[in-house]
Amino acid sequence: MENKEKTEGKKLEEELFNTKKSGWEKATDEDKKLIFKFSDEYIEFLNRSKTEREFVQSAKEVLDKNGYKDLNTVEKVSAGDKVYYINRGKSMYIAVIGKKKLEEGLNLVGAHIDSPRLDLKPNAIYEDTEFAYFNTHYYGGIKKYQWTTIPLSIHGVIVKTNGEKININIGEKEEDPIFTITDLLPHLAMEQMKKTLLDGIDGEDLNLLIGNMPYKDESVSEKVKLNILKILNDKYGIKEADFLSSELELVPAFNAKSLGFDKSMVAGYGQDDKVCAYVALRAILEAKVQDKTAICILADKEEVGSMGNTGMESQVFDNFVAELLNKSGENRPNLLNKVFCNSSMLSADVGVTYDPIYASVSDRTNCAYSSYGISFDKYTGGRGKGGGSDANAEFIGKLRGILEKNNIQYQISELGRVDVGGGGTIAYILANKGVEVIDCGIPVLSMHSPYEVASKFDIYSGFRTYKVFFEEA
Repeated sequence: MENKEKTEGKKLEEELFNTKKSGWEKATDEDKKLIFKFSDEYIEFLNRSKTEREFVQSAKEVLDKNGYKDLNTVEKVSAGDKVYYINRGKSMYIAVIGKKKLEEGLNLVGAHIDSPRLDLKPNAIYEDTEFAYFNTHYYGGIKKYQWTTIPLSIHGVIVKTNGEKININIGEKEEDPIFTITDLLPHLAMEQMKKTLLDGIDGEDLNLLIGNMPYKDESVSEKVKLNILKILNDKYGIKEADFLSSELELVPAFNAKSLGFDKSMVAGYGQDDKVCAYVALRAILEAKVQDKTAICILADKEEVGSMGNTGMESQVFDNFVAELLNKSGENRPNLLNKVFCNSSMLSADVGVTYDPIYASVSDRTNCAYSSYGISFDKYTGGRGKGGGSDANAEFIGKLRGILEKNNIQYQISELGRVDVGGGGTIAYILANKGVEVIDCGIPVLSMHSPYEVASKFDIYSGFRTYKVFFEEA
């Protein structure tokens, strides 16, 4: 057989072109074992952590087992100490103290643990034509039609006037009932189907069906509602008024699982952004932190603008870092600002995977591909980069050097075609404090849907990326 030597042009092409390939092509059998094991652990964690409160609780259990301490119980911190702070049960900051002074900067990886969903309204329960319903108000950017006719579970807390907190999780166990939102049968839906997808289902019609059996007493006006309230009172000791001080969320009742005959992907609810949050949590647990202090941020409220005292716009994270400065003995006036200006961050939020079925919304030369590795977005925002953070070239060059030294596959992408849409993350909030920051996350398909999809190769690439960033940035 003729042995053809490479031409000069072919050699130049291989040297100069930024050629991209699926990471699976060069993954060894040992690599695949690690990737699949990691993904199995992620799936198990995700299935018991569908809400921000549940994620914080699951993370706390893992941290406690690995020697981390609540910062409130610690008088001072020094190199090697591992601490965390929980903000109102819905966000969390985790730190491993490095050898260098905090003044010299932090290595931050920040993800969010809230996801699009349906929330119960304060005045939640009502009856209509002998059906009992919960009123809902959707949270974050959803396609409302996707939330009808699927099994839903109820998660959250009810707090009584005496301070008693009742944890609710109904619909996840095999023996639990589930709930659903009904839709119109196609035989009678001619007018509905003439509407756009945006208007096909009204937000006020996303009412959760919760019962149909009446309480047997002819003197009662709303028998089904009363029967449901009696069931809830017998089990939880609550009355209708207790819904006024509750936070109850409706999430899909189906579990995350491996996807595909090859099991190469994970399908599950809430991967935006719990996939990056889990990967960041695992990374700080396993990183060998040496010089700079490493901090993992698990934020709330990103899907609605990061507002509120559990979102990144609040001053609670600043207070956490100030407490580290206090307990390390470093603090002095205005030092916090200097700490942030010397810090670097990966804003760990999911990216958009190129979907050939919807190719028209993507620039194929500037999009993320499934199984091509962790995805960096130099800038987010909309149209003319409005409202987004734009990372500096020097920082990107440094990150490329770290990843290539550690043989970690990565890609740099944008969020769709120019003028098609846009989006944002928590990156700009930290950038406004002076932190060097770039969005760096795992690409997903069907983002913000009840069942998102991510590549197992990309998930593990994210873990490796965040880990070396904590260690070497």
